[in-house]
Amino acid sequence: MAGARAAIRYAKAVLNVASNQKLAEVVNGDMKLIANTIAESKDLGEMLESPVTPSSVKKAVLLEVFKSSNKNTLQLIDVLMNNNRINILNDVALKYNQLFDALQGVEHATVTTAVPLTAELKQQVLSKAKTLTGKNVEVKNIIDESIIGGFILRVGDVQYNASVANQLNNLKREFSLN
Repeated sequence: MAGARAAIRYAKAVLNVASNQKLAEVVNGDMKLIANTIAESKDLGEMLESPVTPSSVKKAVLLEVFKSSNKNTLQLIDVLMNNNRINILNDVALKYNQLFDALQGVEHATVTTAVPLTAELKQQVLSKAKTLTGKNVEVKNIIDESIIGGFILRVGDVQYNASVANQLNNLKREFSLN
């Protein structure tokens, strides 16, 4: 819990500095790269969490992996190292992305389907979600064959379940009540 609050504070501070320098979008790209790299590399994530790995090794690895990053991103790594908080780097990156998207008026939606969305269907979902929220929407497609067919759309805290599995469960409940 304390790590999450700290991650938000660091993310807000970096966003504030980057916004003042008109580099918020560049730093957002760096933060996406950091979050994706840590998510894809189990070894990197474990190294950052490890109390056994010396700080100098962690810093050297991070500076080598993210050497093409903006100076604000590299300064964040330095600050986290100096404050013994490098283990929350991934959380800071994720929070920064969320704060940046909120600042830009971008909402995230997930669409769960039994099969991958076609480009045409994805456009329809994007336009419907945009009319519902009044914001720009980024859609993430999750494939879950257990829903059989249809879709489940989730935008923020709102969920619309139009899956075949849900409809079958509703029918099953109706028949069991009678």
